[in-house]
Amino acid sequence: MNKSELIDAIAASADIPKAAAQRALDAVTGSITTALQAGDSVVLVGFGTFSVTDRPARVGRNPQTGKQLQIAAAKKPGFKAGKALKDAVN
Repeated sequence: MNKSELIDAIAASADIPKAAAQRALDAVTGSITTALQAGDSVVLVGFGTFSVTDRPARVGRNPQTGKQLQIAAAKKPGFKAGKALKDAVN
């Protein structure tokens, strides 16, 4: 399912116009992004938790040349599914 199909599903499920469904989806994703940028986690009970983890700097290897290179530290967004979502999928 891509973004436009998700918008169609939201509009049909909530019985709202597609434009309103798109604004709602954009607001949700924007709010989650803003919270993660601030270092907060977003917990949606029953669905899951969005969080940011730190990846330390490390030494990697170029697969073509075999030469070592430094990979910089970075922040990585993550998602952990909640129990209700896991149960619904299984």
